[in-house]
Amino acid sequence: MKYKISQRAASLSPSLTLAIDSKAKQMKAEGQDVVGFGAGEPDFDTPQHIKDAAAKALADGFTKYTPASGIPELRQAIADKHKRENGLTYKPSQIIVSCGGKHSCYNVIMATCEPGDEVIIPAPYWLSYPEMVKLAGATPVILETTDKTEFKLAPERLRAAITPRTRLFILNSPNNPTGSVYTPDEIKALGDVCVEKGILIMSDEIYEHLLYDGAIHKSVASFSHAHCEHTIIVHGFAKGWSMTGWRLGWCAAPEPIAKAIDAIQSHSTSNPTSFAQKGAVAALTGPQDHLPKWLAEFSRRRGYAWKKLNSIPGISCVNAKGAFYLFPNIAGTGLKSTEFCARLLEAEKVAAVPGIAFGADDYLRVSYATNMANIEKGLDRIDKFVRSLAK
Repeated sequence: MKYKISQRAASLSPSLTLAIDSKAKQMKAEGQDVVGFGAGEPDFDTPQHIKDAAAKALADGFTKYTPASGIPELRQAIADKHKRENGLTYKPSQIIVSCGGKHSCYNVIMATCEPGDEVIIPAPYWLSYPEMVKLAGATPVILETTDKTEFKLAPERLRAAITPRTRLFILNSPNNPTGSVYTPDEIKALGDVCVEKGILIMSDEIYEHLLYDGAIHKSVASFSHAHCEHTIIVHGFAKGWSMTGWRLGWCAAPEPIAKAIDAIQSHSTSNPTSFAQKGAVAALTGPQDHLPKWLAEFSRRRGYAWKKLNSIPGISCVNAKGAFYLFPNIAGTGLKSTEFCARLLEAEKVAAVPGIAFGADDYLRVSYATNMANIEKGLDRIDKFVRSLAK
């Protein structure tokens, strides 16, 4: 039988990060000594008090449906977090709890975009943004940036890209894949353009708590009432609490958009996992003493990896100010990212993600969310591989 696949599905590119991570795990399962730099998740365990709260919820029988947008207790805890940490006032009805940060991004785009709309996305970008925009029938408008500007988009370039069809601007700081962090002044300048032009901002702030070298995170929504009215924040528990497998995220949005997202979610996934939500409440309201330890270790790994990458001929790398990725420029090796990563995996058993997945073919993404022994071994292998290219 010949099966007809919808155009929206056929237009999508599979996630290269998940594909490479899966390939590396398969090779490891076969007994090969593979070093994986592809993972977008902390290698630390979820803090114990969070696991205990979820286990208690299970033991108490909290295993039934909840409201589609999350339990009131969690929505209130998220609103309290935004007030406490970001100076933002949201009602619980403006908070929608979803099945992960990725799900929140998808919900936002589906609720705000339709065929004929344009969505401005700076590159390098998280690889799912353009695919989600395509699923909504809208058109991704990619604005390239490079390491020369620390991968930051200037407000005048944003202004020049806006057309009557522009509906949404996607802002991700701290950034995946580059680790770049916009300063508060830079964030405000981008927000000012969107407010002036009447453009919505989807501000992906999931790496908010992972900052280095005195970098500051300030939400674009926090500059004024107008900025807040133009912004939908997406966030989640995966990165700052190492809860990737829990699949819990949220968005904070103006009331009409929140209601639209609630409706979409009620007909797609319905509620996030009930007992996981109890763990999320504990994540927000319990101790946060895990974070300084994690940041110290991430910073140590980052410093070593950045120095080592810059010592390899043909590779240059700006240092990350946030998240847990470095995004080295490999143009000097003479290879584009897909060939580089394929040959690297074959020759040296190192899995990194080609920059083309993020809209930047002269780069690759290296995650330092792995232990130092792996980082040292993997980077030594990259060094060996690159030097072999010159022979």
